[in-house]
Amino acid sequence: MPQIISGLNAIKENLRQGKGIVEILIAKGKKIERLREILDIATQRKIPVRFKDRLYLDKISPDFPHQGVIAILSRYSYHHLDDLVEYTIANKSNGLLIATDHITDTGNLGSLIRTAEFFGAQGLILPKDRSASITDAVHKRSAGGSAYLPVAKVVNLARTLKQLAEKNFWIVGASGESSTNIYEFDWNRDLVLVVGNEGKGLSRVVKEQCHHLVSIPRLGYLTSLNVSVAAGIILSEIVRQRGSSPRNLLEKNNIKKFD
Repeated sequence: MPQIISGLNAIKENLRQGKGIVEILIAKGKKIERLREILDIATQRKIPVRFKDRLYLDKISPDFPHQGVIAILSRYSYHHLDDLVEYTIANKSNGLLIATDHITDTGNLGSLIRTAEFFGAQGLILPKDRSASITDAVHKRSAGGSAYLPVAKVVNLARTLKQLAEKNFWIVGASGESSTNIYEFDWNRDLVLVVGNEGKGLSRVVKEQCHHLVSIPRLGYLTSLNVSVAAGIILSEIVRQRGSSPRNLLEKNNIKKFD
């Protein structure tokens, strides 16, 4: 069954990137002003636009507010890990990949994708089983980030991390148990940042593949953070140490996003 993308921002960014949208559905009576850019791009790309009763859109997207517009995707295309690694190594700056140790909540995954893309990560790695996949909920929560950040699916995450270590990536796991805080660690290297499951954190087998574990210093009473918030804090420190904002870094090194 074709996937859908709902929500103005997510649809707009996927259209800009030409990410396999084959049809756009708009609720009858929807004000066109906010849809002007979407309609213009759809016209340029010769993507059919159809006006349907809002109840029809509600039926297609029953669990998420669609804002009166839905895009139909032919399919979501995951990237091959080898292509993702080749692209990352080719960048003139230090490489940065994110790996997720069985994040199951689609909202958390979508927010993580948005955060990773914002801070200039070159890709994200998901385990095939016991993990959230790229769905409409992820597209919407990523607010368009899923249109830009390439995602690879792997059968065995621990084995994949070992293979990446053999390609000279430094595997760094985020763990509250670590005595090394993120501000003490040297992030100036090609690396894979591994973030854990919402409840259990990093699994034992994944920790065993990490060169180092790091933690975020805690000042308050709460002992944990949402995975996308934690990733954002760590990624911010990575960018700070590397000496530039992600966008300026891309422009300075003339780096093109993965296509």
